[in-house]
Amino acid sequence: MAYKHGVYTSEVETSLTAPIVGTAGLQVIVGTAPVNMLKDPAAAVNVPLLVNNYKEAVEAVGYNDDFEAYTLCECISAAFSVVGVAPMVLINVLDPAKHKADISEKTMQVNDGVAVLDEVGVLLEGLTIKADATPLEAGKDYTTTWNNDGTLNIVLLKGGAGEKATTLTATGSKIDPSKVKAADIVGGVDISSGKETGLEVVRQVYPKLSMTPGILLAPRFSADATVSAALQAKTKSINSVFGAVCIVDINSKTDGAVKYTDVKTKKEEQAVSDPNAYAVWPYAKVGEARALASVIGEDELSPVDKQYLSFGKDDTPNVSPSNKTLAISAACLADGTEVVLDQEQANTVNSFGVATWLNMNGFRLWGNNTAAYPGITDPKDRWFSVRRFMTWAANSFILTYFQKVDSPANKRLIEAIVDSENVRGNGFVARGVCA
Repeated sequence: MAYKHGVYTSEVETSLTAPIVGTAGLQVIVGTAPVNMLKDPAAAVNVPLLVNNYKEAVEAVGYNDDFEAYTLCECISAAFSVVGVAPMVLINVLDPAKHKADISEKTMQVNDGVAVLDEVGVLLEGLTIKADATPLEAGKDYTTTWNNDGTLNIVLLKGGAGEKATTLTATGSKIDPSKVKAADIVGGVDISSGKETGLEVVRQVYPKLSMTPGILLAPRFSADATVSAALQAKTKSINSVFGAVCIVDINSKTDGAVKYTDVKTKKEEQAVSDPNAYAVWPYAKVGEARALASVIGEDELSPVDKQYLSFGKDDTPNVSPSNKTLAISAACLADGTEVVLDQEQANTVNSFGVATWLNMNGFRLWGNNTAAYPGITDPKDRWFSVRRFMTWAANSFILTYFQKVDSPANKRLIEAIVDSENVRGNGFVARGVCA
């Protein structure tokens, strides 16, 4: 060691640890999408896809306004066209190799060099186009473009074999969203390959994207008891450590709750009773389009986070989404029948542990209870905003102090963690986030 004579300096690690916050508003949505419109449909099946705007979402999974068939498109529309929130993670379970149907020979008239294949969901792979009896080659004799309704244009190229054709015939296959069932949404793990599907893909979100799931959804499918049970179960122990919340639609179809007094029974039939679940009834209308309660309700949470809770870059989910105005024009059942609730009736729905819509100088989400109410009245599990905050705080604690794992558990380390959390907690108190 060198002989020291003079003034010298050294540094030690900061005793306070900068917090790493969890992504409380990150929506992870499992559903169906028109992936046949993609260059490689298989690449968008049962993988978590992070999107930040409408363009990215369409490029990731395709887009079609048929929300009944393509539930992810409903979320894309609500998030980016109606509410304006981002990001979100899309998990498409519609597999072109599994959920498909044959297209019997179709005859198309050619007008100005363009023929329309009037089938939605056409798979380009395996599509056979003929002019008379002559098969045409894609890219050489014709090219294709998609229409807004999901049908396909066959554009004949100059110099191609079918340039002067007046009619074309087509055979092939198309995706069939009706073949996607609750079991596909719930998913599982293939024993031989280890491939995860459906809600099991939620496990991949943090390892792949370094973002903790905040809100789990399965629009339209969540009204199924099997799916709602799986959603509730999946909110716990994500990657063995993280938590999340889910939003569940109470069935408002003809076999569901068609009156507000039926909501309690249908909620119990769906086994929706978890503190991490926020149940909503019924659907909502945006113009003439019917949107799922979970889609509008879920997207309402993120603007609440941004408008009321952000405080710079801090994503603190302590304010309830209840009594915040919504971009909807009416509440309705699944078949479009309008539902008109006054405050007394809406409060009755709330008493079942279900949120709803209330028109009080504009439509607003109405309800603070988690689905655990009235069975559970502990404030940390009854109030949705409290439950979200507790889950988010736990996720943030894990992320912040994971770097300390396997460090010597001496007094200095313990004091550093306690001091850091006290500073953070005092900040919450000063901002009115918690007591």
